[in-house]
Parts: sequence; structure tokens; C-alpha cells
Amino acid sequence: MGKWLIKTFASFFYLGYSPIAPGTAGTVGAVIVFYYLTKFPPFIYVSFLIGFIILSLWVSTKASLLYRTADPRQIVVDEVCGYLVTMLLIPPSLMNIILGFALFRFFDIVKPPPARSSERLPGGFGIVADDIVAGIYANIILQISTRVIG
Repeated sequence: MGKWLIKTFASFFYLGYSPIAPGTAGTVGAVIVFYYLTKFPPFIYVSFLIGFIILSLWVSTKASLLYRTADPRQIVVDEVCGYLVTMLLIPPSLMNIILGFALFRFFDIVKPPPARSSERLPGGFGIVADDIVAGIYANIILQISTRVIG
């Protein structure tokens, strides 16, 4: 995979180059991906998510070497992974999409344990793992709220 393609995917089609809040911009891109994935059955969503995470781990490792830093701000494909984990098996309503966005961004910024410590993992694992943890936290809250509130 060439440098251009690695940077394009890692920055999620250049959303990571946003001068203001590139992680938030990457999450906006994830909302669009989520919207299109809701058109398919859950097993397609899960299969896509697993493949996307594996590809993101590899690309994030390669991109961090190209950018010559451990977790460059241009890499936002990890936010896409985290948001898609957040929305896993969540009904696709406007309220859930917005709540999922807010919860994911909150947990991604605050990084409660073990999210903060997972950043110390090597390469792409350290880049992507904290976002997956943030997504799991956000998903748990959404699962509870969609069942209690409806």
C-alpha cells in the first residue's frame, strides 16, 4: 500500500487534517459510515467492523511511521473504529446517533481506565485501542438507555 493511500485511509479521507478538532471531524465521518451500514443486517455490520478494525490497526502503524510520531493527530481512522463500536447493535435513530457521538467523544477525551493505559500499546494497537475502549463504554450506556428510555 502506497504512502498516499495509507495517509488517505489513516486520516479518513483527509478529515484528520482538519485544523480544528480532527478527532471530532473523524467522528463525523464515522456517522456517515454508520448511516450506510444501517442498511445492512447486523452480521454485515459486525463483519465490516472486525475487518475495518484490523485494517485500521495495520494502517495506523504504517501511518505513525510515515508521520514519525507515536499517535499523530492526522490519524482519525481510530475514531471511526470507536464510533462504530459505540453504535454496535444500537437502533439507528437521530437521538441515538447524536447521543452516541457525544458519549464517544466524551469517553475518547476523558479516557477512563483502561483507555489511557491502552495508548501505551505499540504501534497501531496503541492508536486504536483507546478508541475501542471509549466505544465500549459509550455502547454500554447506549444499550442501557435504549432499553430503559426506549
